[in-house]
Amino acid sequence: MAGVHHGLGLLLALLLPAVPASSPGTVVRINRAALSYVSDVGKVPLQRALKVTVPPFLDWSGEMLQPTRIQILDVHVPHLDLKFIAGFGLRLMATANFTIKVFHIPEALELMLPMALTADARVAQGPIRTPVVSISTCSPLISPASVLHGSNSTSPALLVLVQRHIKAILSNKVCLRISNLVQGLNVHLGTLIGLSPVGPESQIRYSMVGKPVITGDYIALDVNAVLFLLGQPIILPLDASSFTLPWPVGAKGAMATMGLSQQLFDCILLLLQKAGTLNLDVTGELTSDDNPLNTSALGRLIPKVAFQFPKPMPLVLKVQLGATPVVTFLTHNATLRLQPFVEVLAASSNSAFQSLFSLEVVVNLSLQLSVSKVKLRGTTSVLGDIQLAVAASNVGFIDTEQVHTLVGTLFEKPLLDHLNSLLGMGIALPSVVNLYYTNPEVLVCEGYVVVSSGLFYQR
Repeated sequence: MAGVHHGLGLLLALLLPAVPASSPGTVVRINRAALSYVSDVGKVPLQRALKVTVPPFLDWSGEMLQPTRIQILDVHVPHLDLKFIAGFGLRLMATANFTIKVFHIPEALELMLPMALTADARVAQGPIRTPVVSISTCSPLISPASVLHGSNSTSPALLVLVQRHIKAILSNKVCLRISNLVQGLNVHLGTLIGLSPVGPESQIRYSMVGKPVITGDYIALDVNAVLFLLGQPIILPLDASSFTLPWPVGAKGAMATMGLSQQLFDCILLLLQKAGTLNLDVTGELTSDDNPLNTSALGRLIPKVAFQFPKPMPLVLKVQLGATPVVTFLTHNATLRLQPFVEVLAASSNSAFQSLFSLEVVVNLSLQLSVSKVKLRGTTSVLGDIQLAVAASNVGFIDTEQVHTLVGTLFEKPLLDHLNSLLGMGIALPSVVNLYYTNPEVLVCEGYVVVSSGLFYQR
């Protein structure tokens, strides 16, 4: 029953993971618009699953027991439909036509047997905080067969017995295949609690929180993310207010809608800051005309530097983020505020580095978010001027306006390049293997972000 496996799996794949109550929240909805796509991609696998083995029919009509071999040659599913059942789960409705060959003596028969199938599936939270699907009812309705090819001399009574035998087998095996498929689906959904890498030493894990919310329009899960650094979870202070996603929201007609809370972004930025991945060194080169980070250029602004370094020596800007970056979401506007501590060092003649002064810096950035396949990515650009304040100095008085021209300008591009490279790698969103978001649209709202998209399942 690989058909429903792929169909329901695709439908439920995004309704994934989460963890502790203190973890950042996400709400994921699969909307009614996704059901027609799921139905289309589920037809072929469903056909394969319905192609069951039929044991021989034992003919007692003659003097001797005659076993008659029966084989399903083909199954065609012209119609497969899924719909949400509010407060419960899903209803599957399908029609299938079985082409069956009866190897009867003296001449084989070929029959067409129609079937209508209805199955209801309950969606709940499992013990490992993933969705669990269970079949509550399964009702195959098999209609009388028609003879496609074969002898007209076949006994009508024998044909009735053969059909009765086939119907009995199908009635039992079809529902068993549906049940087995759902069990396979649950195993598949259980893998959604696995870790996805964020960086060399950090990961993110999703898990489901509470029961799914199911209406006639969508099925939704509260999903929490836990981020790990060196195997330890990054936990923010507990936010008493839970994240809720309005209805309707996002692009009209989207298959999937995902609400990403402010707290999720706070946790991601805290992880990056604690991992030290936001830190960088900007190194000057004596031979570069467009990178005048050297004591000669700085000495023209600070006399004591010129006195201590009569020969030009390269400078190093050591950028460290001791404070966690702050992201702010307003309607159609996302900004990021960094407050790095910048230490300016100069290489001495014995290859050691000497601290000249340090700066407290404030950088306001515009943040643009996008989704590629299953990852949320970001790019930034500077808003306004970079703000500098002297934290400490070993070279006497420093005019911050003059230093800004040299340090601030040369600091800006490497910072943006580093930050955009980091954010461009992206962070995994809730998903399942081989399922991708298509034509995603990102909407920034006050306090949260909405991602609307189509779905594509790649076999």
